[in-house]
Amino acid sequence: MLQTVKHDLHAMMNGVLAQSLREKGLRYRIIYGVELTRLEAYAEELLAELADDEARYALSRDLWQTETRECRLLAPMVMPASRFLPEVADIWVEQTHTQEEAAVCVRYLYSRCDFAAQKAFEWMAAADNTTQLCGLLLITRLLREGRQPTPRDEAEILDQAAAALPSSSLTVRKAAYNALLAVADLGLRQQRQVDAILKRHGL
Repeated sequence: MLQTVKHDLHAMMNGVLAQSLREKGLRYRIIYGVELTRLEAYAEELLAELADDEARYALSRDLWQTETRECRLLAPMVMPASRFLPEVADIWVEQTHTQEEAAVCVRYLYSRCDFAAQKAFEWMAAADNTTQLCGLLLITRLLREGRQPTPRDEAEILDQAAAALPSSSLTVRKAAYNALLAVADLGLRQQRQVDAILKRHGL
């Protein structure tokens, strides 16, 4: 199945986008330059074609283990969230290559898992930038989807996001800022807390 997917992706190749991505520094062995919207549509076709979660899990695992941009972006789109274990999520985060991969994994897989909130808090507190980025992106998505944090969890999000604002990583700083904005949208009290944090950081 993996070879069939690679053949299909090659047929969708956008050489101009592929070259642009390489010039931006992406270090995959293969980049087909397929747009995310086309990958989404193709993932839906794959899900309809694959008979059960076992087949979807196997394909997702194989896709993630490649060094092809489009395969790795497809992997979270076809992985059944019910089969995805917390310890495997940790491994995927450690293996994440790019901000794009982190964002796609959060959107299509991590946010759909039962353990999403637990991992968001764990990852936000991590020392390395990639794990922290995944945690911030995940907690932001959960809040945007309507999750209501407890007062204790809310305080933890504010603390972790504020601590990440001075990060050396631009992507982490942006993710921290967006997480704060998501908390601010919860209500007037939260908005005032976020305003105070941003003011302290000159933002």
